[in-house]
Amino acid sequence: MDFQIGSRLRELRNNKKLSIAELSKISDVSTGLISQIERDLVVPSVVSLWRLANALDTNINYFFEEQQQEDGVLIRRGDHKIIVTHRNNSFYKLLSPTRAGHLLDMTEVRLKSGCAYEKETLCHSGEECGYVLKGTLTVHLNGNEYVLYEGDSIYFNSSLPHKYINNSEEECISIWAMTPPFF
Repeated sequence: MDFQIGSRLRELRNNKKLSIAELSKISDVSTGLISQIERDLVVPSVVSLWRLANALDTNINYFFEEQQQEDGVLIRRGDHKIIVTHRNNSFYKLLSPTRAGHLLDMTEVRLKSGCAYEKETLCHSGEECGYVLKGTLTVHLNGNEYVLYEGDSIYFNSSLPHKYINNSEEECISIWAMTPPFF
């Protein structure tokens, strides 16, 4: 599915009357990366996209919106939105509806071996709870490292610096609940 992230980013930035340099400053995303995203030369990480969305007073879903034909209550197998990043090494399946006004995001995260969702830690408002369905997931949280195995869960305040990485040899599949909505 072609979401045209670059053109949507450029249109929203122009509507807000921001230069690339101004957007870079308020989003903490480099001017070079913003330019590459707008020209569809790269697919941004989920965190970079989240930073841009926050700076532009929207959410990640803005870049992936399409006409929804369901009532926003039920999402059937095969109809979930999937965000692919990091050269097809991480996949985010949105399990909750992406309509405006909801208070919670549910996401299935698949990380291939050696993949992290972002190089640097992230801090934002809210709370997160993750549950590992398959594989092993290392969570860097506030200077500590937690290794989660199948069946383990973790809960934390999202304002603490955090990131996830799959240091194992197999794919890791986990389910995450986040509030306020990240996507």
